[in-house]
Amino acid sequence: MAHVRADPVRAVPGGRPLEIACDESGSDGENLTSGNTDVFAHASVHLPVEFAAHSVQVIRDRIRSPAEEYKANHLLREKHRAVLEWLLDTGGPLCGHAHVHLTEKPFFVVDRMVDLLLGEAGTAAVTLYREGRNAFGDERWRGFLESSNSLLRVRNNGEAGAPVDAFFHLVGALSWTYSGDGSGNELGDILAALLAARSRADAYRARIAETPAVFPVLNPLLPAIVRTAAHWSGEGRPVSLVHDRQNMLTEERIAWLKKTADLAGLRLVAARSDPRVQLADFLAGIARKIASDERGGHGDARLTTLLRPYVDPYSVWGDDRSWAVLAPAADGDRTPAQAPVKIPGVPTDPNVPLYIAR
Repeated sequence: MAHVRADPVRAVPGGRPLEIACDESGSDGENLTSGNTDVFAHASVHLPVEFAAHSVQVIRDRIRSPAEEYKANHLLREKHRAVLEWLLDTGGPLCGHAHVHLTEKPFFVVDRMVDLLLGEAGTAAVTLYREGRNAFGDERWRGFLESSNSLLRVRNNGEAGAPVDAFFHLVGALSWTYSGDGSGNELGDILAALLAARSRADAYRARIAETPAVFPVLNPLLPAIVRTAAHWSGEGRPVSLVHDRQNMLTEERIAWLKKTADLAGLRLVAARSDPRVQLADFLAGIARKIASDERGGHGDARLTTLLRPYVDPYSVWGDDRSWAVLAPAADGDRTPAQAPVKIPGVPTDPNVPLYIAR
């Protein structure tokens, strides 16, 4: 499948910003533990509009679906496997001009919870995520994830303190079972530290009750956009984003993103109106499916290999087995425990709200 290679215009320091087109896949809002997907993917593309339009037309000509708007699932059908491989391969339009930030949703919940209660994430979150899954058993592990999700979620039904009570009741039971004595039982020590941090949880829920949140800590979209901007903004390169319309991207949040990510601009468009955003939409949906399959233990080795060059090495991922094959080649030997998992731009000081007040 022949295709002319793209040669995107590079911005120079102080020159015209790089315009990057973005879209996401797998958004379930703040419901990260019982939603429709276990992976969130945010894709970005840097291509000329005319080249992107030609690429989309090539895909339409090859697939020949009557659908007015093509989505990733068109490319993921087995009968269109050749088109999918071409899109991702070195001879395709995206090679060298696209990027995907992945978020493993269950790990993101654990990472954010540990960061809130202990004032740090990274190694402690990875240890809790990996060892907890094996130690607690499936039922208690699911309960732990759901309880952590409820603790951090801005909107909760019922009494204001119910999420805190439920979380610490469960952590208390787990801490008693896996009690740490400081002699190397890392899981027990982490649980004990969480149990001792109830005051932080109470303070967090009180802040939410007093001030409506503009930045919910459990939605992975905003930190993914911050990371996307960091990827494309080399030293002295201003970046402007064109993003598919998303209810999460309110005026307040866009203002926060411009300031936090040092963006030259961020505008929202309908995906169908910009072929670059359509390509980002394809890549996000494809990446989410490939990564989710790999995480579930039934990945497609060929597709995973094709995806790897696009994957952000600073993706938020805790599962070591799947990360070993999803990580880009330069980071293939680095486990998530060694990889930075801090979310750029999200304040973690216990005295600073983890959201923007109106």
